[in-house]
Amino acid sequence: MTVIDLGELRHDAPPPATPRPPRSVGRPARTLALLLLALLTLTAAAPPRRPAEWTLPGGLGSAVFVSGDVVYVVRPNRGDGRELVAYRGERELWRSPLPGAGTAVSVWQQDGRVMVTGPTGDDTDWETVTYDAATGADVWRRRGVAFAVGRVLLSQSAASDPSPSITRVDPADGSTMWTMPSTGMLGLDYGSGAERMVLSPVTGQTVVVDARTGARVAARDLHPVRPSAPRHVLTVAGLLLEIRDAGGTVEAYDLDTLRPRWTVEQKLVDYVDNCGALLCAVRPDGGMTALDPATGAVRWSVDRWAGVVAVRGDRLLVGDTAGAGGLAVLGQTDGHLIAELGDWTLAPQHESGGPPLATRPLGGGRQLLAEMNLSGDPPSIRGVITGTDCTTSVTLLVCRRPTGDFLVRRLP
Repeated sequence: MTVIDLGELRHDAPPPATPRPPRSVGRPARTLALLLLALLTLTAAAPPRRPAEWTLPGGLGSAVFVSGDVVYVVRPNRGDGRELVAYRGERELWRSPLPGAGTAVSVWQQDGRVMVTGPTGDDTDWETVTYDAATGADVWRRRGVAFAVGRVLLSQSAASDPSPSITRVDPADGSTMWTMPSTGMLGLDYGSGAERMVLSPVTGQTVVVDARTGARVAARDLHPVRPSAPRHVLTVAGLLLEIRDAGGTVEAYDLDTLRPRWTVEQKLVDYVDNCGALLCAVRPDGGMTALDPATGAVRWSVDRWAGVVAVRGDRLLVGDTAGAGGLAVLGQTDGHLIAELGDWTLAPQHESGGPPLATRPLGGGRQLLAEMNLSGDPPSIRGVITGTDCTTSVTLLVCRRPTGDFLVRRLP
């Protein structure tokens, strides 16, 4: 917020009137006043300034990723491979070749490094390559899939590795900080203020690990008596949730101790997500049920809406599962419908914190861009763009043009 000092407003008596100046003195003042008035009139009549936009070269077969105010384009180079090109605004910062086939599935910036993860040439294994964010110099690379858990960088070993493992990696030089065997399902928790990892094998102990140190937080066999049935394990809001019985049962465990908290039977549950202060169990055929994370008690249920896109205060931005597409705003406390926002396609976010933006086709390759309001008011129109497959960061919107190049717009 900018604060402009307007000085002190005084209520003293006005000074005595001064004698009228000669015409030669008053005319310049009147002329200056007329010029200022004309300038203000022209300024008010001028059209609003358009958002800053520019185009970056991409071409067919290219991909784009956004991190902060930097756009990373993966595109074919002059040979048979691919290269990574970094842009700030319209200015190219650097370009570096990608190894092997150069396919990039994930590109992000962390601690002064740019991480690129993707499959190797035969698609059987994955590799992570790291560049210096300032210069594009190749810093380190390792086999496997690297991913961030909060500010912690982890790497899962390549599929062909005979001894699967999880490793914490130093982003600066790729050195190993700790490593441990990896068995069964992997769960990650970093939304509750602590970076934790859960390893849940088919049989035996489920283990919770501090992702920063590699130390065990808790270990427990969740099914010591009966054999474990097919299940899906995930972490949400400081809880370990186990979905079993073909999606008919959800059981919650405390993530710090792995002690049971509650068990509920539901309609078929596909997955459970965080929806503000509640948990939302989403059904595969559409609809969702809000559960109290402390007790598992049902707070409300809806059949049409599912998938929480954004949370603002006591409002939820959700999607339409009735087949018509579109977005809506629900009240978090009781799930009541506050507003239907219409048929919009939400732009995926490469990083959290940006405004929820969505597009609607206008024809001729153009799309209407709008920000979704969780207040219940109609979407705020941001203008018209030419392009598809839009993605956003906190400060930038990037869309693909029909030519394969990329339109970039700075968000206000």
